[in-house]
Amino acid sequence: MRIIAGTFRSRPLQAPPGLATRPTSDRLRETLFNVLAPRIRDAVFLDLYAGSGAVGIEALSRGAAQVTFVERAPAALKILRANLASLGTIKGFKIHECNVAQSLRKPPVLPFNLIFLDPPYDVAEDYTATLNLLGAGSAKALAPDAIVIAEHRRKQALNERYGSLNRYRLLEQGDAALSFYKATESSTAPTSEN
Repeated sequence: MRIIAGTFRSRPLQAPPGLATRPTSDRLRETLFNVLAPRIRDAVFLDLYAGSGAVGIEALSRGAAQVTFVERAPAALKILRANLASLGTIKGFKIHECNVAQSLRKPPVLPFNLIFLDPPYDVAEDYTATLNLLGAGSAKALAPDAIVIAEHRRKQALNERYGSLNRYRLLEQGDAALSFYKATESSTAPTSEN
């Protein structure tokens, strides 16, 4: 694994051993950040199920103002910290050592412009729970016009809608896919009666 572009371009990244953590491939990360390129500079980025931190570190490398990593697995946290240390990165990020639901229930200091989630593929209920939390607005995590991106198996269909989140784009690459969501206003405007 390597950082694809930006300040830390071509720097290598470690991945936790074993199959418990599945880092986002270089190719899929490149596709993701090609789509996000116009929005990444100065963004407040949330990397849920961060694992090695490859996606959040790529965001930092490309000019995100702040990245929050959420991870609870000790082996992944060790590698995440080692990856950040190897880059000499001492600011612009936070690490939350907890599960995603706990993290989302705490109000963020700043709302997030970009949220990336990549739970273990075999834990399908984590996609539903996390996207429902974000779509319910209970987390107060979304900035206006925020984008939520879920990496998932190509054959695993995610819903078109989770609360206020509506999928507007689906990119498939190899066995993986990226679903892009935006929040939409609920249609609660009063109707006129004649």
